[in-house]
Formats: sequence, C-alpha cells, structure tokens
Amino acid sequence: MAITKEEFDLIRHFIHEHSGIQINPGKEYLIENRLTVLLVQNGCENFLQLHAKLQADSGPLRTKVIDAMTTNETLWFRDDSFAAALSDHIIPALVKKARTVPQVRIWSSACSTGQEPYSIAMVIHEELRKVDSPPPASKFSILATDLSPSAIVLASSGRYSQLAISRGMRPDYLERYFKKNGMVYELVPEVRSLVKFQQFNLMSPFKEHGMFDFLLCRNVLIYFSDELKRQIYGKIHDSLNKDGILAIGASESPRGYTNGFQQVMMGSAAMYRPV
Repeated sequence: MAITKEEFDLIRHFIHEHSGIQINPGKEYLIENRLTVLLVQNGCENFLQLHAKLQADSGPLRTKVIDAMTTNETLWFRDDSFAAALSDHIIPALVKKARTVPQVRIWSSACSTGQEPYSIAMVIHEELRKVDSPPPASKFSILATDLSPSAIVLASSGRYSQLAISRGMRPDYLERYFKKNGMVYELVPEVRSLVKFQQFNLMSPFKEHGMFDFLLCRNVLIYFSDELKRQIYGKIHDSLNKDGILAIGASESPRGYTNGFQQVMMGSAAMYRPV
C-alpha cells in the first residue's frame, strides 16, 4: 500500500519518538513493506488511520509497530577483527579480573536474536578451559537487551536453525556448545546460564542495570539521531567501570558526540575506555 508524504512524516516521527530509530526521507518503502500487514490486521484503510490508532493505543499496537521496524541483522562472532579482540584481549583480561572481583558484568545492549551474547559466553568458556585454576563460570554475568520483543523471545530459547547457525558459527564451537535436536541446534545449559535476556529501550535510563566491565552497543546507534547518540554515549559512559571497555561497530565512533572515551587498539579492532 502506497504511503503519502503526510502519512510518512507522521509515522516516522511516531517511531522516532518511541524508539529512537530515525527513518529519513526516501525510506517510504521501508514503512510500506514492514507495516502494511499490521495496517490490514488492524482494519485500517491507509497509514493515516494506522497513525490515529497508534495515538490512541495503550501499548500493544505500538510494540508491534516498533518490533516490525527493528532491524535484527546479526551473526555469530560478527566482524573478524572484533572476534579476534574478544578472544585474544578482552575475555582473557576479564577472566583475570574475575579472580579479584565478586562478579564480572557484561552488557550486550542490542542483542537481536542472541548471537552476540552467546558468542561472548562461548568465548568465556573457551578461555576458562585454557587457564590453570580458572574462576567459576558463575563469576560472569551477561545482560542481553533489545528493543524487539520477538527477538528477545527467540534469543531466550537458545534454539537456532541450520540457516542461523551457518552465519558465522565455528565448527569446533558448534560441536562443543550445541546439541542437535531434529532440524534445530540447541545451546548447552552452561552457555545459556550465563546470559539473561530482557526487553529494553536505549532511550530509557540505564541506572537500573548498574555498572559494567564490558558494554557492547554495536551497529545500533547508526539508526539514531545525533542528539540521541550524544545522550546514549553519555549513559554508556556512566554505566562503565573505570577500567571498563566499550565495543561499537567498526564504522562507528563516539568522536563528535562525546569527549568521554579514549580509543584503545586491541589487535586491529578499536575499543573505547571511559575517561
């Protein structure tokens, strides 16, 4: 169903107000493709009527619209340079830290369907296998959040299709950390137990989650306005311990939005520490 300019502006402003996602002019097709089914399901004849229903909605329809507009693109061990930094630098340092603190806390803040936090959990188990007298795995806690409720449901199940597994999963990790059940691969309990999933909007206050040693916000701020980027970088800064590490996408940088981070290279991957 074609969307008019008036309808496009109303819908995209509503989406930005409630999710932070910025949809620029020229992306009319995106709203048409992702929201037409919801429009029909809710008895609307056009996007103007859908917007009116959203304005009067107490929450369920809004959740479905935001869910439909969320991009859940993810891979196992996404980006080779980041994966190497994780295995060679970040997780070894966190395992060492786990010997001296009650708990090491990690936040995957746009976790999609769970590949990122589960990848981290597997690398933690790999490092614990390597070191002498390792700290217990229970010393590690991974909070995994996403705006999309459907993504959180899928991630929480710890079950993946052959197609999902084929997108970056390492054969040795597949053998060690998954059990095949029919056409589905299920993560073993020791990996799943490290990760707690929760729906969360990055526009909300971060304080309820506490402080973290490692925080990932990769390839998500690119969808936000400059003002929201500034706000979120500020909240991330205040959520990291002094020696904490921020991981963002390879094409992203906090430069221009905050002076609160110092870039540090870990192998060929750029990470950031609060200053």
